[in-house]
Amino acid sequence: MAEHMTQVSAATFQHDVLEAEKPVVVDFWAAWCPPCRMLAPIFEELASQYHDKMVFAKLNTDENPELAARLGIQGIPVLIFFNNGHEVDRVVGLVPREVLRRHVEAAITVAA
Repeated sequence: MAEHMTQVSAATFQHDVLEAEKPVVVDFWAAWCPPCRMLAPIFEELASQYHDKMVFAKLNTDENPELAARLGIQGIPVLIFFNNGHEVDRVVGLVPREVLRRHVEAAITVAA
């Protein structure tokens, strides 16, 4: 796990995501997913740039299928942005770095 990212699970989701003091983006992924592996370095890069303003978390959907189902995850990768315990944005699939950067910056702006 990269230095500026947090691994979350169903057991820690409430505390680490919903009760976080900063906005949170969660990368829902699985090891067998090629687009997830392609997204990982982009997510890590954004985490290193914005970690002081936003929490970057990863959740393995194979290890947490009930939570993924409860959140309506039907395919991966999916990034869900949370602020004050509520979903504020969702990005489905692999998208370019600059698109993700705009979503991160928008989530930070909403939280400010």
